[in-house]
Amino acid sequence: MNLQQLRYIHEVARHSLNVSEAAEALFTSQPGVSKQIRLLEAELGIEIFTRHGKRLASVTEPGRAVLAIADRVLGEIDNLQQVGAEFSAEDAGRLSIATTHTQARYVLPPVIRDFVRHYPQVRLELHQGNPKQVCEMVLDGAADLAIATESITDYEEEFVTLPCKQWNRCVVATPRHPILREQPLTLEAIARHPLITYDDAFVGRGQVNKAFLGRGLKPHVVLTAIDSDIIKTYVTMDLGIGILARMAFDPVADRSLGMVDAAHLFESSVTRIGLRRRAWLRGYVFAFIEGFAPHLSRKMVEMALRGGGEDYQL
Repeated sequence: MNLQQLRYIHEVARHSLNVSEAAEALFTSQPGVSKQIRLLEAELGIEIFTRHGKRLASVTEPGRAVLAIADRVLGEIDNLQQVGAEFSAEDAGRLSIATTHTQARYVLPPVIRDFVRHYPQVRLELHQGNPKQVCEMVLDGAADLAIATESITDYEEEFVTLPCKQWNRCVVATPRHPILREQPLTLEAIARHPLITYDDAFVGRGQVNKAFLGRGLKPHVVLTAIDSDIIKTYVTMDLGIGILARMAFDPVADRSLGMVDAAHLFESSVTRIGLRRRAWLRGYVFAFIEGFAPHLSRKMVEMALRGGGEDYQL
């Protein structure tokens, strides 16, 4: 048994049992991966995967246990490498952040600016995706931390999730649109107009759906988008009114639109940081987290990572 074999089964599972894709990701050959998996199964005396002809069909029950252990072992190997890097070059390295468009565009710029000033030797990488995708990036080792809303809590078995910022929504429309004169703004008034908002996987869409459903309303959604700028573009074209994260409206940059606050209509959402459980973080990663969410001190984050609880309230 060796680490290479553990990496092979981990990568095959990560690629939905597609050995060819796993081999490509590992820069090796498909026959080589298949051979090493067979050797590992022979040594352990079990089948990790069931097979249909030459293709892997599913993960066996003992295979699930083996994969879970392999994930932990590979995670600890990564931690060993991080420890070495931490003490050989404390203020140099790489920080990879996986986040959504709204966070990357409207929340993170001042945090990243300050971080770069304090850690000029750290190479910063910013990956964007929907909440599920950014979580997968962390679990796959492509990113050090995830910043997202809602779906990040679906990964609590693999993640430590730390609440950072609470936010709500606004309604945007062209300046003369009657929705901007509704006093008070109601869900019924919003539902009378074509609506442009986020895709179901994004930015608190669940709370929006829940609010309308609770009043027995079914709004006419004419367009969904994956980021706030696209929503604002089509609202500007007067194709409908938009429901946005309040943080995504800038009265200076968005002069072509009017805005009315809608926080009284929807439950608040919470942006969270997701970290792989038991991960070893470089010192500058703790500094970035505290810059983004000042209430999350290094001591608090370390306690959460080591199993001391992460159910902190904002």
